[in-house]
Amino acid sequence: MKRLAIIDKNKCHPDKCGNYWCISVCPVNRANKECIIIAEDKKAAIIEEACIGCGLCLKCPFDAIQIVNLPEKLKQDPIHRYGQNMFELFSLPIPKQNTVVGILGRNGIGKSTALQIFANQITPNLGNYDKEPENKITERYSKSFLGDYFKKLYNNQIKISYKPQRIELLPKIYKGKVIDLIKKIDEKNISDKLIKELELTNVINRNIDELSGGELQRLAILASLSKKAELIILDEPCAFLDIPQRIKVAKLIRKLSENTSILVVEHDLAILDYISDEIQIFYGEQAAYGIVSQSKTVKRGINEYLDGFLPDDNVRFRNYQIRFTKSHEERTVKQEIILEYPEITKTFKDFKLNISKGEVKKRQILGIMGQNGLGKSTFLKILSGQLEADKGKLENTSISLKPQQLTMFKGTVEEFLSLDNESYSSSWFQSNIEKLGLNRLKNNKANELSGGELQKVHIMKCLSKDARIFALDEPSAFIDVEDRLNVSKVIKDFIKQKDICALVVDHDFQFMDYLSDSILIFEGIPGKSGKVDKPLKKEEGMNKILKILDITYRKDQETGRARINKPNSQKDIQQKKDNVYYEL
Repeated sequence: MKRLAIIDKNKCHPDKCGNYWCISVCPVNRANKECIIIAEDKKAAIIEEACIGCGLCLKCPFDAIQIVNLPEKLKQDPIHRYGQNMFELFSLPIPKQNTVVGILGRNGIGKSTALQIFANQITPNLGNYDKEPENKITERYSKSFLGDYFKKLYNNQIKISYKPQRIELLPKIYKGKVIDLIKKIDEKNISDKLIKELELTNVINRNIDELSGGELQRLAILASLSKKAELIILDEPCAFLDIPQRIKVAKLIRKLSENTSILVVEHDLAILDYISDEIQIFYGEQAAYGIVSQSKTVKRGINEYLDGFLPDDNVRFRNYQIRFTKSHEERTVKQEIILEYPEITKTFKDFKLNISKGEVKKRQILGIMGQNGLGKSTFLKILSGQLEADKGKLENTSISLKPQQLTMFKGTVEEFLSLDNESYSSSWFQSNIEKLGLNRLKNNKANELSGGELQKVHIMKCLSKDARIFALDEPSAFIDVEDRLNVSKVIKDFIKQKDICALVVDHDFQFMDYLSDSILIFEGIPGKSGKVDKPLKKEEGMNKILKILDITYRKDQETGRARINKPNSQKDIQQKKDNVYYEL
């Protein structure tokens, strides 16, 4: 059996573990043979061919080591390996002409690596990480579409347009005004149309480093779609976008796919369903290896992913199914009021917010929904005391807020989470750290975390505070499907256990449906005015927000996941006629 030995060099601390603790416990080393050695960087390294899979080194005090048994049928060499004892990617998705191929999979499973290979930002080394890559990928795929693709790519015979995941880096790459960048990259003379479609008219004369996350995302999408390219690659295009913006982006992508090939990675299942012509699934072991499934129809692909079993590949990659059918189970909301806020007004230079009085009770999770630019984050900041309202004084309340913008922290994850946290060592807190996959990150620093990992750390930090009211602003951003479900379960269990309440702002309808039991809707004109009435029951609130947006959803009967109806489809027309915009 072939094994992968993965060592996270950031976690390997030989000077702190007793001078290479792993070497001292390895039975191969103790038999005077080499298995775990000292690498040139003075960190531990494992000779995989010598590893017997005993598992003793997995008790590394810093959780730096991972030993993974590869599937028996996986006999080919990898497409790419980052280095000794590092991640391996074993296969690639297949783009198709005039087709949107949706890519679905966990974070840390190789999706972005594959996209960077297609964009010629990574030259695949076929596992020979200690040699200079020689573009031999064309030989490996010589009898397939991919062989022809890479031959043209390396001969500069095709053009690629790539929108990366890390859009927050855009201001560091491009300086100056938005309009100057748009004019520079517009190769199709469609920027004027895209500026209107993506609602960027009001920001084109701003500097790029003055844009919000949502504005940066839409600018990055505009830049990608306005280039002449045979393949357009979009890595998580919906992060930071509200529901109408996600729909608009999806429609633009579908329109452009009539004349080009498109690869899209997205964690919002409803949008991925809406945008894709077919689905290809990434599976494997997080941070260890990744494999890509065969192409599947959209419904079948997403449902098989939720099942955790791929019949065509005969692979079970998850030992449980993901189902959303219990999202409407009754959770007792006690009558005691925890938060009672008065009528609130707040006026800025170009924006005014009006909020009607409302209340939140014990064990209640209030979902807050509405377009970007209507004051949702401002409302949470007023409640938490970070902003002072012009009208409407709040009584002294204890509120813990996880903001939309994630800040970096000093020290390790464990130091950050345990600081001023008496419940850190409790079984509840530790079990939920493990549920969110943070137990292996305790010794990592903030700059060593992905966006999704940083998000989960901040969620747990918010829940560690001594408060009766918890406010979370876009907690689903950057995290994958499994973790969105895990996060919702952690929050629901926390609210129930502590007899407290929560307010959650998010744009993922599936996430909000599963988590919330009442809805607060923000209406108005984005960037100019926002208004809020009292909270509504979930069914009424979901229906109202979708009616405002003129979008209808239905539920998949197998999995309970939300699916967007195609505009003017028979289902869309019937639901609007019945005034049922969200079929529960």
